[in-house]
Amino acid sequence: MYSASYKKHRLKFRFLAGTSRGTMTQRDTYFIYLSKKQKNDDTIIGTGEISPLSGLSIDFLPNLETIIADVCKRIENSSEKNTIDSLQAIFDLIPASLPAVRFGFETAFLDLQNGGKRLIYKNDFSLNQKAIPINGLVWMGDFEFMQSQLEEKLEQGFSCIKLKIGAIDFEKECKLLELIRKRFDENKITIRVDANGAFAADEALNKLEILSNYAIHSIEQPIAANQWYEMKQLCAATPLPIALDEELIPLTNLEDKKQMLDYIKPQFVIFKPTLLGGLQKTAEWIELCKEKNIDWWITSALESNIGLNAIAQFVANYNPTLPQGLGTGKLYHNNIESSLKIEKGEIFSRK
Repeated sequence: MYSASYKKHRLKFRFLAGTSRGTMTQRDTYFIYLSKKQKNDDTIIGTGEISPLSGLSIDFLPNLETIIADVCKRIENSSEKNTIDSLQAIFDLIPASLPAVRFGFETAFLDLQNGGKRLIYKNDFSLNQKAIPINGLVWMGDFEFMQSQLEEKLEQGFSCIKLKIGAIDFEKECKLLELIRKRFDENKITIRVDANGAFAADEALNKLEILSNYAIHSIEQPIAANQWYEMKQLCAATPLPIALDEELIPLTNLEDKKQMLDYIKPQFVIFKPTLLGGLQKTAEWIELCKEKNIDWWITSALESNIGLNAIAQFVANYNPTLPQGLGTGKLYHNNIESSLKIEKGEIFSRK
């Protein structure tokens, strides 16, 4: 018999976190607890996290808490009828239109199956034997704020820096890129930029040509999602690699995913499991990219350390060589205690 419950937790940012969609000072997340009593009367509890992003997640809804409570009841009712016997049985209770909810219950179930020790997958990362390379994230803000973050990341030993752009004056953002390149060439520091869809379609190519002067590794989502024709044209003509991100979020059908990749032909794809329906659905995307020779990396969707830990263990299954976007564990004043540690551009699990 399974028991299911949740707890709401308000995460508070250490700073004003800015993107082209606005700024954040706090965000709500929900911790999911699936428990099952063993034959020896011990109870194992698996923990997951539901953490949709405002303005991005399709299940960032005003009645989300009611939805989560309802899923908990469905699981308990199904458990009483002995119909909860697999992860798929839990997915059958949660519509695909609730990707963050699926991710939360999926990771709670996997944790429960592995003994309730926040062990989602057993691999070299979760066993404290191998690290994952990650990028250092520079948030949007005024020039001075972005520059101070940049200096901090460089001092911390990151060799891959990701800058969110598109909110302040483009010339100032280019000036910041110029400062990096005056000090470090592309063999020393890899630069990624993330526009979060901020560029107008008719201006994007010109801006990409300017950005290419700074030896940029890639740009995430230069124009807003759901402009397939414009994005296809941009990917064909771009002087620097384009990585799709928000473009993936509305696609839940396998054939739609294939069609998008075949039509747009991106250079890279970025996965956020919370936005895509969980780890199993992310694995589906990865297989598609493998078939089409499209490289990828995974980033968090600003989850707490509960969700971040699950994503990092999932990523480790693929032995990534490209830096991943998993350096978000220190964003909050009141994050959950975790074994995750970051040193010199790598994330470790040190228990």
